[in-house]
Amino acid sequence: MKRCVIVGGADIGNYGFIRRTLRADDYVIFCDSGLKHLEGLQARPSLIVGDFDSHENPHLDVETIVLPCEKDDTDTVYAVKEAVKRGFDDFLLIGVVGARLDHTLGNVSILLYLDSLGKHGRIIDDYSEMEIVSDKPVSVCDRYAFFSLLNITGCAKGITITGAKYPLDGGEITCEYQYGISNEVLPGETATVSVKHGKLLLIKTR
Repeated sequence: MKRCVIVGGADIGNYGFIRRTLRADDYVIFCDSGLKHLEGLQARPSLIVGDFDSHENPHLDVETIVLPCEKDDTDTVYAVKEAVKRGFDDFLLIGVVGARLDHTLGNVSILLYLDSLGKHGRIIDDYSEMEIVSDKPVSVCDRYAFFSLLNITGCAKGITITGAKYPLDGGEITCEYQYGISNEVLPGETATVSVKHGKLLLIKTR
C-alpha cells in the first residue's frame, strides 16, 4: 500500500534515522517550514502545501497548494485532509512534534482524526514513535526501551497488556489519571496492547 508522508516544520536532529524510515515510493507532502528539511531528508516532494508565512515558496517544479494565512486548519492538518481526499490510508508524520506544544498537541490529534476514518497514522521523531490503539491490538517489540499508554480522549476501558513488565487485564485509563507511563517489554518478548472501548495513544520510546 502506498504511504503518504507528511513533513512538518518541527526540528529533526537525527536525519539518518528518519531517512531510514522512508520508502522510495512514498508520496511526500512538505508543509511550509517543513521545506527546511528538504536537504536533510533527501526526499523529493510529491506535493507542497502552505501559506508560506514561515518559509518562502521555493517555486519548485512540484504541485504546490498556496493557502491563506488566516484559516481554521494548520498547514499540516490541511495536508492530511488533502491526502485523505486523494485516497491514502497509511500515513507517516515527521517533523510535527517539538518546541511548539500547541502545534505538537494539535498534530497528535491528527492520529485520532485518521483513526476515526479507519486509516492508520504514525508519528516519528528523534526519540519515539506514536500511534493510536483502538479496535485492533498493537504489538511492541523489545527493541524499544519503554512504551507508554496515554488516554487523550474520553475513557478507555477493557485495556489488556501482555508480554510487558507491568501487565494489565481489563484495565481502565481516564484522562485524569494517566498511570500507563513507562512500561517495558519483557526481554525477548513482544508486548501486545488492546482496548475494548475507547482509544489510547501508544508512545514507543527508543
